[in-house]
Amino acid sequence: MKYIVVLGDGMADYPVDEFGGKTILEAADKPNMDYMCAHGELGMVKTVDDSMKPGSDVANLSVLGYDSLKYYSGRSPLEAASIGVDMLPTDVTFRCNLVTLSDEENYSDKTMLDYSSGEISSAEAAELIKAVDEQLGTDIIKFYPGVSYRHLMVWHNGSTNVELTPPHDISDKKITDFLPKGDGADEILELMKKSSEILKKHPVNLKRISEGKNPATSIWIWGEGRKPALDSFEGKYHLKGSVISAVDLIKGIAICAGMESIDVEGATGTYQSNFDGKADAALKSLLDDGKDFVYIHMEAPDECGHQGDAEHKKLSVELIDEKVVGKIRRVLGERGVDYKMLIMPDHPTPIKLKTHVSDPVPYVIFTSNDLKDTGLTYTEKNAKATGNFIEKGYTLMDKFLS
Repeated sequence: MKYIVVLGDGMADYPVDEFGGKTILEAADKPNMDYMCAHGELGMVKTVDDSMKPGSDVANLSVLGYDSLKYYSGRSPLEAASIGVDMLPTDVTFRCNLVTLSDEENYSDKTMLDYSSGEISSAEAAELIKAVDEQLGTDIIKFYPGVSYRHLMVWHNGSTNVELTPPHDISDKKITDFLPKGDGADEILELMKKSSEILKKHPVNLKRISEGKNPATSIWIWGEGRKPALDSFEGKYHLKGSVISAVDLIKGIAICAGMESIDVEGATGTYQSNFDGKADAALKSLLDDGKDFVYIHMEAPDECGHQGDAEHKKLSVELIDEKVVGKIRRVLGERGVDYKMLIMPDHPTPIKLKTHVSDPVPYVIFTSNDLKDTGLTYTEKNAKATGNFIEKGYTLMDKFLS
């Protein structure tokens, strides 16, 4: 038996005006997910404990079977593991986004126009982060480039007693009420202000402006944490596993859990990602490389949710259905391989809110050699109506692998 998780980040939603009050899952054309739902088990699962913020870090840990209340130590340490940054126990890491702020002279009066700087390329971003590190980095604070707008800051002997806000939570809002608070807040705010002066004159940004693209006008610091210690996934479940994602956070979880992290050329985390390549990499991992379990993470629905882009969020779900779920279903069926597939989001990212919420999400478990006959399609409403509810999300993996 082979085990596949297809994780559509932020895929669940509320009713969307553009689609006549249907959710994204209700509006999308997704015959493969619906087939698996009609012949599998549908239900709802709560992936984020009410005491925690509904981030992809907490939620994906939960989906992979790790109790976030026990294992979670912050978002950025997981990303540090992916980038290959060695951390001391006394180090504190922070996510360092490249963002587009409005151009008011007073920094605190600015508005968060774009948390991703127009989905800036990794190559452009690396140049900007290098400039920031050269001018603001010290023996105590260092900056490291990541993927697209997502980067890392490490503060030796720093503090986690700080209140920082994810930039995607304040899209189109004035940043005044969301500036750093707590230990080291003044230093963090000063870094953000100084970065604004460095970045506005950088050739990369001048070129982006000339091309009509959003420039990266500031770093934004958040997501603090210390070095994590996850139990081995193989030790927990006695399965050899791999993870496929374009996002450093998910790659870092894989590395910390002792799983193989597979990079796919052209995987971007957007609706223009190489979905075919992800499916091919998953099949190779399962059929050629001896893996028993593969976790395929697609960031695209979440990115579209943050941008309030209903059409492309719907398209993202349809591409996942056709190019990932459909392809894996077809190839494994042709090869006569028995498999189980878990399809789900990690959390909702509603179009009308442009940020994460901690509501339960719909899951489907499909077993190729044990077909059921529910006749249901994969939607939030149908999942709720089944009465199947898993309160502690980290227990879903035990159910799936049993």
